[in-house]
Amino acid sequence: MSRPAVDSTSTALSARQIWTRARGAALVLALILIGGIALATVRSTGSHGALDPRSADPAGSRAVAELLKDRGITVTTATTLDEATAAADARTTLLVATPDLLTETQLTALQRAMETSASRTVLLGAGPASLGTLAPDVTNATSSPVTNRAPACTLPAATRAGSVELGGERYVIDPGTEADACYPSDGLPTLVRLPGTGAADTVLLGSPDILYNNHLDQQGNASLALQLLGSRPHLVWYLPSLADPSAATDAPAGSTTDNFLALVPSGWLWGALQLAVAALLAAIWRGRRLGPLVTERLPVAVRASETTEGRARLYRKANARDRAASVLRTATRTRIAPLIGVPTQDAHAPELLLPALSARLPETTADPRTLLFGPAPADDTTLIRLADQLDALEREVRTS
Repeated sequence: MSRPAVDSTSTALSARQIWTRARGAALVLALILIGGIALATVRSTGSHGALDPRSADPAGSRAVAELLKDRGITVTTATTLDEATAAADARTTLLVATPDLLTETQLTALQRAMETSASRTVLLGAGPASLGTLAPDVTNATSSPVTNRAPACTLPAATRAGSVELGGERYVIDPGTEADACYPSDGLPTLVRLPGTGAADTVLLGSPDILYNNHLDQQGNASLALQLLGSRPHLVWYLPSLADPSAATDAPAGSTTDNFLALVPSGWLWGALQLAVAALLAAIWRGRRLGPLVTERLPVAVRASETTEGRARLYRKANARDRAASVLRTATRTRIAPLIGVPTQDAHAPELLLPALSARLPETTADPRTLLFGPAPADDTTLIRLADQLDALEREVRTS
């Protein structure tokens, strides 16, 4: 004989209910994705990255590259070390955007090219990871904020440019080293020019801010940038990258797990933050809220006697005679208190309940204090006897 089909309980959700609950979050997620794709599409044109001479972003450097081209300077963008060193010669200025990203092998190769090419090399924000190889006579001190600084030196390019926005790395020049030290911060220069062999020289810029599109028109930034980068007919703009095959031999000289986020484009970081905020808001919106109790039909009717028996079995299994006795006494006190004129909230105060009970039952043989406020039973037999005595006391109160 086949069994009848069992209907789903009231807590089961249908496909329509699931869609109704989830469609709001799905709509928000879809809008975020569509907006992100649209924003990426709009901003993709002319956007390459920080210090990229092809980028029109605020942190890009297309403006200074276009000014150099207008002055007849050929600007070549190199993304590998081989491209950069192959193009370097006496008629070339080699700009290295982030020298601290170069590996030890790359730094050594770049240093050899600097010695043999007789070109000008401009290092942006060079720190301890690259100074030891590329400028061994210079060390760096603590960094300083980028702000408006006066030249305070005799370097012609600096004196003609006047005040510019510089800062970042501060440099300490070894005693006896011939160098031009400009734009000091607390006595230490943020621009250093080191003469080399013949017409070659090396320029250290503590920060690249003068090359940013949104900073080029401030102070003498444009003048200093054009003079430093436009002294030769050709400019090779080298953007070090971890995708460079020459970087696969060893790790970047200054790399640690701490600078991983520095390699992630800022747009991705902001996008991840916005998605996290959106997910949090969606969770709050769709989260369970504590409201008024709602009465609903139980899927199965349980008799009160079964509930009582089940609870009693749990007490017995746990040997919780003290808890069972406390429940019995509390229920009896709560029921008899109104019958003897004691408010329900005072039913568990012996100094109020017992005098009223004695006045109601002056000739009772039971000891009300022991029954209602006594110690826990020592065994199951005593617990059963306590339950019977409490039941008898309650009947006596009701019939008196």
